[in-house]
Amino acid sequence: MANINRGKLKLYMGYAAGVGKTYKMLEDAQAYKSQGIDVVIGYFEPHGRQTTIEKTEGLETVPRAKVQYRGSLFEEMDTDAILARRPQLCLVDEFAHTNVPGCSRTKRWEDIEILRNAGIDVLTTMNIQHLESLNDQVWQIAGVRVRETIPDWVVQQADDVVIIDLTPRALLNRLERGVIYDREKVERALQNFFRESTLVALRELALRETAHELEHRAIKDEAAVTPKSSDQKQAKDHRILLLVTADPNTAMLIRRAKRVADFLGAECFAAAINNPGDLNGMTYQDREAIERHLNFARNMRIETRMLEGSDPAQTLMDFAHENHITQIFLARTRKRSYSLFWQAGLLQKIVRLARKMQVVIVSEHEPATE
Repeated sequence: MANINRGKLKLYMGYAAGVGKTYKMLEDAQAYKSQGIDVVIGYFEPHGRQTTIEKTEGLETVPRAKVQYRGSLFEEMDTDAILARRPQLCLVDEFAHTNVPGCSRTKRWEDIEILRNAGIDVLTTMNIQHLESLNDQVWQIAGVRVRETIPDWVVQQADDVVIIDLTPRALLNRLERGVIYDREKVERALQNFFRESTLVALRELALRETAHELEHRAIKDEAAVTPKSSDQKQAKDHRILLLVTADPNTAMLIRRAKRVADFLGAECFAAAINNPGDLNGMTYQDREAIERHLNFARNMRIETRMLEGSDPAQTLMDFAHENHITQIFLARTRKRSYSLFWQAGLLQKIVRLARKMQVVIVSEHEPATE
């Protein structure tokens, strides 16, 4: 049963640092305060940006918690102190942040969930490259593998998503003037996310994702008040299955399959296969990799299964038929062969057995280079 007293989440989304997400969040917070709403800052990262810092004037800030880790002292958002203060609205910068080990929760979005469960509304900020399902696309665009990510379902729970846009040329001008980072960080930024071609691609990705999210919400709202159309019923008939192996490409496969499933409004399953009759069996490293991939799928809210059978292809297809699967996603393996999974032409056998099902073989693309 939904928590009717759960706090609302407003997300300010951008495509790069410096587009104005935090500034806009603080500007809105000042407006809320002028309306008599009890507002506090739970966590604010100024990055030395004076105009942004000025926007905090008159807003109460909850002191940060101090956390010892490996002989150093770090500061993190003090969730317990915010709960004790119990404001109506809390500002929390950097939604995708990973907390220092020793904190009660690993990720900042988990702290925000706690605040919302207590009935506190939250404003927060993030960039598009931190969305988990886009991780591979961002890597291909920028050549940078983003390590701090947020599961799509967390972002989809936001009550309001505001895209903060700025042209790449204007953003680069801000960077060169030292508005975004200190001078010594500018050159490093220009070699990573701040190449103009990268910014253009990331901006397009952010705008496309926002348009898709708005369309998805509109369909969802319409479905809540009108009978299901034949198109909606057909979308619900889609059921996706992906094969989990020890291959590193499996993480990319999970992201791709989940993204398609969300787009179609389809159920998504992830299955790994164990052959109990295999005398050689899987290595410890392969078992560990498979379990890691299954946990990743669970975090993406994909239903997981560990299947047993002496014939991996037939075992997978039996599950597919029993669960009325319409699409099967497989990863094209890297050069190394992984135990039983990629022996004897497993992909070819699945394709041959998958009658009346669409089989999608996903391969990894190298990052774009200039």
